[in-house]
Amino acid sequence: MPTYVQIAGRVRALGGGAVKTCWIAHVKSDHGLTGRLAPNRQNAQLRVHPCPPDKRPYIERALRELGAIPN
Repeated sequence: MPTYVQIAGRVRALGGGAVKTCWIAHVKSDHGLTGRLAPNRQNAQLRVHPCPPDKRPYIERALRELGAIPN
């Protein structure tokens, strides 16, 4: 499993700019790659900073290229 730094670096290389780790976590959880909720999360159903729609394709492409999700 690639690290958040590797994913963010790949997104930057793809032209997606800088991404927040919470955006990466949002996309990973949508693909079933997270095992549990963070202990400091205040509300299990609410995301304070959800992934913006314009960044999602870059993060998903980076996850595919790094082998975290299938093609």
